[in-house]
Amino acid sequence: MTASAQDASRVARLRQWHRTHQLAFDAALAAVAFVAIVCGAVAGPHGHGGQLPRLGVRQLTATTVVLAALASGVLVLRSRLPRTVLAATGSLTIVELVARSGDPRAPVAGAAVIALFTVASRTDRPTTWRIGALTCVGLTAAAMFFGHRPWYAQENLAILAWTGMAAAAGDAVRSRRAYVDAIRERAERAERTREEEARRRVAEERLRIARELHDVVAHHIALVNVQAGVASHVMDNRPDQAKQALAHVREASRSALEELRATVGLLRQSDDPTAPTEPAPGLGVLDQLIEGFVRAGLPVGVELPPGPPPALPASVDLTAYRVVQEALTNVRKHAGDGARATVRIAHTGTALTVAVLDDGRGAAAEGAVPERGGGHGLIGMRERVQALRGTVETGPRAAGGFEVRVTLPLGGARTGETG
Repeated sequence: MTASAQDASRVARLRQWHRTHQLAFDAALAAVAFVAIVCGAVAGPHGHGGQLPRLGVRQLTATTVVLAALASGVLVLRSRLPRTVLAATGSLTIVELVARSGDPRAPVAGAAVIALFTVASRTDRPTTWRIGALTCVGLTAAAMFFGHRPWYAQENLAILAWTGMAAAAGDAVRSRRAYVDAIRERAERAERTREEEARRRVAEERLRIARELHDVVAHHIALVNVQAGVASHVMDNRPDQAKQALAHVREASRSALEELRATVGLLRQSDDPTAPTEPAPGLGVLDQLIEGFVRAGLPVGVELPPGPPPALPASVDLTAYRVVQEALTNVRKHAGDGARATVRIAHTGTALTVAVLDDGRGAAAEGAVPERGGGHGLIGMRERVQALRGTVETGPRAAGGFEVRVTLPLGGARTGETG
């Protein structure tokens, strides 16, 4: 440990002790002040031949001892009642000046200097200057008025100088303490902000991963479930159809594994060499998605705008694909047997509209037991669309069935951005 680090550690321990033992520190300071006042009362005003002033030159009176004891004793309460202690020590200083009018020196003023420093270090600057000016003027005027020397005597100016320096030093200590506290508060606030931001990012990432995995796996599992049910139903009577259903199960599960592997790869770090490089699915592979549902027994019609397909931002393209995927999965699960679905895509210069409609009566209307749970698909769809500042409209159709309509703005997205 370096010398500067040791000094800093020593200062930190001293400050900690001062905060936890404030009363003991004030009592020790009061004792030191009492000794200093008594020594100042009996010391000669000047040394001889460059020597320090000698003690015992002046006579120590009972009045001086009592005033010194009172002025020093109230300093024990300086941390709890700083203004009251200043008023008491200032009053005792004036009493000492009056009682020793023949001697211009006033050692009790040292206690008032300590009290003024305490007040200045614990209040605001305007209050410090008001109280400091009042104390300086009051004590200096008392010394000038009751002293037998001229008003410009150095003893009188010493009272003015010491009280002024006490106010200035206390204000400097208060400013320094406020500066350090502000730095510490900013550091703590910045640390809390970083932690909150980290938690928010973790929560958003968890939602994004959950949404992505749901969109990737849910419709494949739904198709596997349907085809497995068909195979089980026709296994004994129509084994050829059962084999075809099982082939669809194998293909759907393989597609689910491949897309899940691609999604997990995209969740890896960008510098991971095993991360896949295949692009995210979009409307360009919509026909493959529709074909999977058709093989599962859901007739799906597609209505596309005339002309070549427009170049869409990657985020919009992926979201549109996931909307169609989730909506058709819900149709297959909830619309009932015999339902048909229609996918309509419209494109303008500012927005892409995707609508998925069905004419089913619902699985519950046909006596089927509704599946438990669910609901995450529509929630994830809304989260995806709202992230692009789009709108989602879902609800039953007047002619029967259900409709999902999504509008995705194109103005704020760039072609080729990731979703």
